[in-house]
Amino acid sequence: MRNYIRLLNQLSTKLLITASLAVVLSQPASAKVEPADAATVAQLQQEFIETMVNEHGFSTSQVQQLLQQASFNQDVFDAIQRPWEAKPWHQYYPIFLTEKRLQAGLKFWQTHQQTLAKAEQEYGVPAEIIVAIIGVETFYGEYLGNYSVLDSLFTLGFHYPPRAKFFRSELAQFMLLANEEGLPATELKGSYAGAMGYGQFISSSYRHYAVDFDADGVRDLLGNPVDAIGSVAHYFARHGWQADAPVAQLLAASDSVANLVEKGLKPSATVAELTEQGLSLTSTVNADQKAKVFAFELAEGHEYWLGFNNFYVITRYNHSPLYAMAVYQFSQQLRQAR
Repeated sequence: MRNYIRLLNQLSTKLLITASLAVVLSQPASAKVEPADAATVAQLQQEFIETMVNEHGFSTSQVQQLLQQASFNQDVFDAIQRPWEAKPWHQYYPIFLTEKRLQAGLKFWQTHQQTLAKAEQEYGVPAEIIVAIIGVETFYGEYLGNYSVLDSLFTLGFHYPPRAKFFRSELAQFMLLANEEGLPATELKGSYAGAMGYGQFISSSYRHYAVDFDADGVRDLLGNPVDAIGSVAHYFARHGWQADAPVAQLLAASDSVANLVEKGLKPSATVAELTEQGLSLTSTVNADQKAKVFAFELAEGHEYWLGFNNFYVITRYNHSPLYAMAVYQFSQQLRQAR
């Protein structure tokens, strides 16, 4: 039993530092990807330098100097090809829904209850959702990631063909962020995908959604939980969170419900339309709101949930229904334990 618990803790640590904001990692690669060849890397770097100079006002020497300080990281390259969200639900959720995380979350909530209340009032996002996100992402700042953000973005932006364009864009955002916020680009640590701070914001999200929630003149998501709380709430609000609206509802398993499961994350049918197709609800909800049926794999069989708009909003943070369900269920544990 002790070995099993130790294994879960190790898995938890690894997962916490890889759950990165708005990076689609929910599908495993069909075959192992090899790094781009040297000629391709050289060409991409030259194009990147020209973009940073022509579009963002950097000097050639500035960009070259930063790239010269970056290194290819094989661990990063390997990690992106084995996403945790590819696991079945019954193996995924025990890593998050633990007594240790629950107690840490309750303590975090107690410590920052005024800030969380302010965020809930200002942005309409419940405190338990904010606390759940920060707990799932970094165990309340305990696991912020040990990868060099610069090396991660360099590795994936120039050497990992399937997502190179996205990560070069994030590298550009990272350089802009470092300049704007006065951050030491070569010293910052994060996840293998370049996510940083309490809420694991990637650079573009940091620039667009971070807020100075304690009004000290600095948007600090790396060491300031107050700014992190406000920024997570702001992110959710900007992505369409609906205050006082439901997130998800457990459904009774049946063949008719199983037939309603479709690929994708965004709800496209109304509850009324799904009901006409055989959906049976366990409690009354607004028939006009849009929803989507999800199946979660158990050791035997499946569990079915109806996800509403707010469930979809959670997937904007990490594009995985497993992630969103773990966050939601953890938030309910927190709320009930308060």
